Amino acid sequence: MTTADGFGNRDRRENGAVRTNRDDRPMTRAWETGPFETHAIDTGPGEQAPPPSRLRDLIAAQPSGRRTLVVVTVLSAALNLLMLAGSIYMLAVYDLVLPSGSIPTLAGLFVMVLVAYAFQGALDHVRSRVLIHFSTLVDHSMNPAARRLIAHRAHMAPDEDALQPLRDSDQIRQFLSGNGPAAIADMPWVPLFLIALFLLHPLLGLTVLVGGALLVALTWTADRITRDETLELVRATSARARLAETNRRSAAAIAVMGLDRHMAAHWSRASIRLLAANERLAGTTGSIGSFSRVFRLVLQSIVLTVGAILVVNGYASGGVIFASSILSSRALGPIDGAIANWRSLVAARLSWSQFAAALAALPQTQRAVALPPPRERLDVAGLTASPPGADPDIIRDVSFTALAGEAIAIVGPNGSGKSTLLRTVAGLCPIRAGAVCLDKADLADFAPENLGASLGYVPQDVELIDGSIAQNIARFDPAAEHEAIVAAARAAGVHEVITAMPNGYGREVGVGGSALSGGERQRIALARALFGDPFLILLDEPDAHLDDEARATLGAAIAAARNRGAIVLVVAHGPLLLPHVSHILAMRDGAALAFGPRERMTGRADRASRGCG
Repeated sequence: MTTADGFGNRDRRENGAVRTNRDDRPMTRAWETGPFETHAIDTGPGEQAPPPSRLRDLIAAQPSGRRTLVVVTVLSAALNLLMLAGSIYMLAVYDLVLPSGSIPTLAGLFVMVLVAYAFQGALDHVRSRVLIHFSTLVDHSMNPAARRLIAHRAHMAPDEDALQPLRDSDQIRQFLSGNGPAAIADMPWVPLFLIALFLLHPLLGLTVLVGGALLVALTWTADRITRDETLELVRATSARARLAETNRRSAAAIAVMGLDRHMAAHWSRASIRLLAANERLAGTTGSIGSFSRVFRLVLQSIVLTVGAILVVNGYASGGVIFASSILSSRALGPIDGAIANWRSLVAARLSWSQFAAALAALPQTQRAVALPPPRERLDVAGLTASPPGADPDIIRDVSFTALAGEAIAIVGPNGSGKSTLLRTVAGLCPIRAGAVCLDKADLADFAPENLGASLGYVPQDVELIDGSIAQNIARFDPAAEHEAIVAAARAAGVHEVITAMPNGYGREVGVGGSALSGGERQRIALARALFGDPFLILLDEPDAHLDDEARATLGAAIAAARNRGAIVLVVAHGPLLLPHVSHILAMRDGAALAFGPRERMTGRADRASRGCG
């Protein structure tokens, strides 16, 4: 039996002799060869620096973000100062114009207040547009991170709602473009109107101050009450969204096997939970909003009453009654506006927290090491891993080495861990122990875009990306040359099939490749994997939907890849692909039973595929 050392070195125990590796020279681990040559990577125009790990840093990285907030602050200050114009005008009319009966004075005051109102309207419009621009800026900042989170959750956290980061960013954008931020921006200027009221008379200022404090207490109560209800609504929405995606993906099975009634009941339960959570939250926020509006009307009447008492007793002029009413309305307006938009504010804050937490937990790509594309070897050393969400380790202590020009068939019964091994080598499953190295460098040391160009992968369940056939083969690289696309299609034996289709390479594949047959999808996925002549090609049951002619073409593609110095790992269930590989790795129950050259391993591979020891 062929075994491997801690880094995949093959020790061949034949007739009691132990040989180390192919050229009888002991291999050294990557960490024993000294540090890699490292240098700072100059981020060119086509590259992006590593993304910030925090949401605040991500948004602050936008050059116009801080300037936008400064502009909003300045506009809010000017707006709140101009809002004093109405009360000043009312006070001047009652205290100056009416006693003197001067029409020119009234006309002058009227023109001045019109100018103030015009500036107020213009500044309010500008602030609204700036806030909309800021919401767009924030969404633009969050979009790349949202896409990364969606992709990460899709294959690393299947139990979580993959689309939740997108909904979180949408929720934040919608709040920022609404009326809530304007109310919050006006909040710091509430003391300005309170000071004006105290200048009119301390009793008026005290009345509004007490009323404002009660409204603030009501706002705090609303926050405490609605926090859990908002979280339940988000969870219910996410659960129904996942169920909708399940119904979409399994629509054919549901229709054929008569599951519609059962799935409808499942959908109904999820909808009832969502509607109940929405009703509870809407009822709470509606009740609080109604109470705050009624309380504000009562408070305005109390202010009018206090002003009237002051006028009757000779402590103030008649204009104070109307001026105090306007000032109290301005003072309480931001608080009332915050309560009116409290539901969207709480939802946006929750979305911010969820997005920030997910972004902080996202593994950061390391760009500190500049590595050339791999050309020589693949080492799998003591690899232990399992798919995301699986508690027990699916593969345990698997080790092997592949050199350039070799192809390894991974064989074994169902459930032996073949696909999990391939996905782990591709970087799609978290590694719990061991390492996967290319040219003695860990996969994590490669920049993702550089590593992706050196990898080709055909998954077990092939899904193409919505677009044309040419775009899918070219991996959506806009700079891809047509000759390279055709060369990859020819290598996969699908060029003639494509040219026979309507619109040829320009044909749209549909969502997931639904416009194509299973065999066509698999062959186009193979062409995509071969595009650009990658060094490591990973094929998970690539012949599952192929006929005999297509299987022969697949064997020729594996041989061609080996001839140009590539490494091919292929999961095979039958013997048809074995003549095209150089080595065989037999697996069972997540462990490697044996590994060696095909000529010596063929019998063992046949027994392993049947589940025999």
